[in-house]
Amino acid sequence: MSSTHMRRTRQVLTVTGCLVSMLALSSAFSSSSFNGASLTQRMSPARTSNRSNGGTQLNMMFDQLSNALTEVAKNFGGKQRMTENSIQPALKSVRRALLDADVNLDVATALIDGVKRRSLGKEVTKGVTAEQQFIKAMYDELLDMMGGEANESNTMGGNPSLQSPTATLAHSSVANEPAVILLAGLQGAGKTTAAGKLALYLQEREVDPDALSSMSDEDRSSTLASRLPKRNRKVLLVAADVYRPAAIEQLQILGKQIGVEVFSMGVDADPADIAKEAVEKAKREGFDTVVVDTAGRQVVDEELMEELRRVKKTVEPDETLLVVDAMTGQAAASLTASFDAAVGISGAILTKLDGDSRGGAAVSIRGVSGKPIKFVGVGEKTNDLEPFYPDRMASRILGMGDVISLVEKASMEVSDADAAKMQEKMAKAEFDFDDFMTQSRMVSKMGSMAGVAKMLPGMGNMIDSSQMRQVEERIKRSEAMICSMNKKERANPGLLLTDKSARSRLMRITKGSGLAFEDGLAFMSEFQKMRTMISRMAKQTGMGQPDGEGEMEPAMAGNRNARRAAKKKGKKGGRGGGMGFA
Repeated sequence: MSSTHMRRTRQVLTVTGCLVSMLALSSAFSSSSFNGASLTQRMSPARTSNRSNGGTQLNMMFDQLSNALTEVAKNFGGKQRMTENSIQPALKSVRRALLDADVNLDVATALIDGVKRRSLGKEVTKGVTAEQQFIKAMYDELLDMMGGEANESNTMGGNPSLQSPTATLAHSSVANEPAVILLAGLQGAGKTTAAGKLALYLQEREVDPDALSSMSDEDRSSTLASRLPKRNRKVLLVAADVYRPAAIEQLQILGKQIGVEVFSMGVDADPADIAKEAVEKAKREGFDTVVVDTAGRQVVDEELMEELRRVKKTVEPDETLLVVDAMTGQAAASLTASFDAAVGISGAILTKLDGDSRGGAAVSIRGVSGKPIKFVGVGEKTNDLEPFYPDRMASRILGMGDVISLVEKASMEVSDADAAKMQEKMAKAEFDFDDFMTQSRMVSKMGSMAGVAKMLPGMGNMIDSSQMRQVEERIKRSEAMICSMNKKERANPGLLLTDKSARSRLMRITKGSGLAFEDGLAFMSEFQKMRTMISRMAKQTGMGQPDGEGEMEPAMAGNRNARRAAKKKGKKGGRGGGMGFA
């Protein structure tokens, strides 16, 4: 990774580190298992590149599967050779975990056979535990099952943050010949909402591969995917669902929200005629992409398939995407196979991935149907649609987090200059109440607190929904107190921490926010601890130092013994080891 990209990554992670500290200071996270030092090691820039080859927002989807697989790995033991007898108990537990997560039986069997093939008879690599080697075999097999490639050729420009998704959508390079994308699926899968989300993604966030190829290797490797040149398509949405009540109105409302024109001919027109007229309009008016929202049914029937075939024959779409509900589990995989056999599809959009279903759909779809998942819906907002990255999904399933996606989300909410400024304040323990509010609002834009936290390596198994509710409630109370402070108090926490007027000020603030004085005392104590933790995290990773200084070597980032040795060596020559807490 280039030093430029490392600095940029570190700046963005500085901001998210503040949010992690807020989690750590809640009573829900008071256990000694959560500490800034271990978390900083997981989030360090050097480790980021390793994790990326191995991490949208997921709240509950993979909790059950991830927890079960992690428990299997913990109980693997200190074995030196991977024999059939040594891995059989682990494989049995993994199989049970997959089936409990509603993964298709054939897919689960194939995955277990693949892990067994990768593990059997292999010596445990020096410096790696049997648990880690087994997890690596699981990761590689999950990656293959979901359509990824376990090698570096799957990166764009050598930048780990530019990992290629499973596929990109067709784009027409011929004038007056728009690319046509046809959406199909059952009722209730979120087809109309997905159409609006897809239109917004194509209009604002799709990376332009032509512009990317013209960039230098250095620019590509030092630029986050969220800041690369965008294609900025001109999209026309087509309301071809003439059966469901208010389907046309729903799409028109979505189109108005995202600034995309919607074509409609009312409920009495034939869907094939609507699609044909829409394509003609796109040719006349210079639209380069047409997204057609078709009708669904409660179940797969011949009438539905025949209508889809007529529409497809009329407009000859470049892409036919099936919208499937992740909450249907392995049934989503068989549904994908049925639609592909009947009308032919090029991929799937998996919706409601932020729900509490068990995750079997994401693992099963490609294994059963052979068709890739191209996009995933990760929330209810119009920008909550993201490309599907098999490597990042495999990483999250195995509890390894998704630092790359976290960095990309943060980079869309904060500029490099703001991140650098915050980084300096963190290192000097000058984090104030205004900064707290800024960070809290930023994480709310990135998604739920649980979704952001679970992108961090090792955090997925440390938190549950009840704990996250406690954290969010405490943060809301804290924000209420900050809103009751005056500008001087928000910018100078010392007035409420050490000044002789602190007590009277705090009494006024808690009364103004409708909280007890004890709540104010607790928040001041937590805030002081937070500033200390943030400062330690910043110094441990070298943040706040001039560019190029304080960067940990890759071998140092995850090797505790090496860090201790370096610290002792530094003490012999004078003050400071440089890598530990201040």
